[in-house]
Amino acid sequence: MMHRTRYLSAWLTKASLLFAACMPGVAGAAGNGVPAMDFTMHWAGVLAVAVFIIAYGFVIAEETSHLRKSKPTMVAAGIIWVIVALVYAAHGDTHTAEQAVRHNLLEFGELFLFLLAAMTYINTMDERGVFDALRGWLVSRGYSLRRIFWITGLLAFCISPVADNLTTALLMATVVMAVGGSNHKFVAVACINIVVAANAGGAFSPFGDITTLMVWQKGMVEFQEFFALFIPSLVNWLVPAGIMSLVVPNVIPEPLQTAARLRYGAGVVVFLFLLTITMAVSAHNFLHLPPVLGMMTGLGLLKVYGYFIRRDEVNGTVPHIDGPEFLAETDEGKRKLLEQYYKRRYKPFDIFISMKRAEWDTLMFFYGIILSVGGLGTLGYLAAGSQLMYVDLGATPANILVGLVSAIVDNIPVMFAVLAMQPPMDHGQWLLVTLTAGVGGSLLSIGSAAGVAVMGQARGIYTFFSHLKWSWAIMLGYAASIWMHFLINARMFTAH
Repeated sequence: MMHRTRYLSAWLTKASLLFAACMPGVAGAAGNGVPAMDFTMHWAGVLAVAVFIIAYGFVIAEETSHLRKSKPTMVAAGIIWVIVALVYAAHGDTHTAEQAVRHNLLEFGELFLFLLAAMTYINTMDERGVFDALRGWLVSRGYSLRRIFWITGLLAFCISPVADNLTTALLMATVVMAVGGSNHKFVAVACINIVVAANAGGAFSPFGDITTLMVWQKGMVEFQEFFALFIPSLVNWLVPAGIMSLVVPNVIPEPLQTAARLRYGAGVVVFLFLLTITMAVSAHNFLHLPPVLGMMTGLGLLKVYGYFIRRDEVNGTVPHIDGPEFLAETDEGKRKLLEQYYKRRYKPFDIFISMKRAEWDTLMFFYGIILSVGGLGTLGYLAAGSQLMYVDLGATPANILVGLVSAIVDNIPVMFAVLAMQPPMDHGQWLLVTLTAGVGGSLLSIGSAAGVAVMGQARGIYTFFSHLKWSWAIMLGYAASIWMHFLINARMFTAH
């Protein structure tokens, strides 16, 4: 009986380590400098892995179950840390679990505040009509379908390094849907091109994707070093785009007339956003402070400016009401009477509405993932995962595998696990895993937030199978981008 129990424990542990090798999100650790005991052969470690696998199964099934991905991961995080605390306490250690969870909370707090500031800016620019104006300008130009295909792809590649790839993909997808109309074949191919371009553009900028932001905040790659991935990222998009463009007809659709104007203060908001990015970079590079400090200072500036926008709109000094704009021009008594009985269709600007519209489910998902992976690492999966991925397999194959895995599993837990392992790699390898984790999600429509969002927007047109039809071309771009990285950034690789 004892032999059978040991055999079952060993089998489950090997299975969990195999799962860790295929999905590095399990193989992470707290990365907190706290010496972790090895519980990978213990019932606690196997149980914690099982809890994580079940929770992530619900995440994968989100599209069918409609259970938001943050819910199972947050519950799993709590259960895993209870297991960690109990097993360490049973071995006479009542401090390691507390220190480890506090470190993980600090990592989440920095990421949370950074993203909250960025999302608030994006939502404010959207509310001020910045993206509507860009979309209106594009759809009214009268370009051919092939030119729209290239323009939207190029804009997705250029905008996503500053804005997030999800917002960029949704913006460009609305353009191709407006221009393409009932030409579903064009819309599907153009949406694939946009998703690939947005993911590729986000791979060479710390602000373009959550994974690049995590790498930058962890200090593995400096801000300016990310731009070494510009040409590999460009190749990653151009190869499949060039192939797919061959099926796009060079015909000119009927031009659409659309009116969209920037709202009051839009230009200043864009300027403040660029200033905020500059402050975040400067805080990290010159003052050696966390980038989140610059982002939150910029958010404070936006909130101060938002006060003046709201004051002017409430006082009627700017035309912000979707109704009788003559209110500000009439005499005081009549204006007050109309304002008392006229129900505005548009409320004055409120910065907290922009904050409310942040992707809270995604932010809470990060909490669940970071805490879950940190808990598994505290149980000893750091050494096991690092050995399997970066010693037995090797850094280059492991980093290429990370990109392939991120096409199936969200690249955020994958990258967090790699950062938690902190394998000894040179800058070339850290840039490689940054590239593969960023663009690997383009291989499948479900591999990135941009792809999932566009599937929802172009429902029934851009689908999993329409994307899968061109996965071979995207794989060629994936391989070409890796080859280009080794070619032009060879000096960053250290011979071992």
